[in-house]
Amino acid sequence: MQQKIAKSIKAILTQIGEDPRREGLVKTPKRYAKALEYLTSGYQASVDKIVNKAIFQEKTEDLVLVRDIELFSLCEHHLLPFYGKAHVAYVPNGKIIGLSKIPRIVNVFARRLQVQERITNQIAAELMRVIQPHGVAVIIEAYHMCMMMRGVEKKNSFTVTNCMLGNLKTDPQVSQQFFSLLEKTRAQNDERDYSPVSFSSPKTTEFGSVLKVGRRDGPLLKDQIRRVKSGKKDLIHSLR
Repeated sequence: MQQKIAKSIKAILTQIGEDPRREGLVKTPKRYAKALEYLTSGYQASVDKIVNKAIFQEKTEDLVLVRDIELFSLCEHHLLPFYGKAHVAYVPNGKIIGLSKIPRIVNVFARRLQVQERITNQIAAELMRVIQPHGVAVIIEAYHMCMMMRGVEKKNSFTVTNCMLGNLKTDPQVSQQFFSLLEKTRAQNDERDYSPVSFSSPKTTEFGSVLKVGRRDGPLLKDQIRRVKSGKKDLIHSLR
């Protein structure tokens, strides 16, 4: 497959007026073919093989949230990247999944030609299938290069999509707990980073930040958010 792609890329370079024989481009077709194979490796990936046996019996129904999972994919309309973060939550129903498996499931669907709306739904549906929880929620926030470097050229706009399944869709109390926890942890990240635009947070890797909360913790979150925001304002004032 790589040889066929490399041959096509060499022809494209010629068509745009470049010389594929010059030093900087001699190996470009092969490099691009190798990169494209990796960026679309999700087509050959199996979620069941990735999860393997990392599903465990556990008597808990407390909401689990893995947030800030770095996500990179290719828009199927222009073959340009879109990138951002995925926040994935589920309410266990007697079973939990190894936490690193959630970002790996995200990668399976990110490494394909995608649209943000579809990948959001695919991640949620697959997690629902694999561990059969009470509910699943997926939110993706992403910047699209097809909107930033061409077309309308809106460099500061980003897109938010969500998919809610099970009791995270039907039970207002559970869904409110999810959004409150997401807001609370966002406020904590904002407190540590005062740059105008930040797409990374401290202590966050490809595997995201993991939080777990019980149903009774919900009422405390608003007060915690208020105190975090107040502390941030005081610190910013003192820095000035």
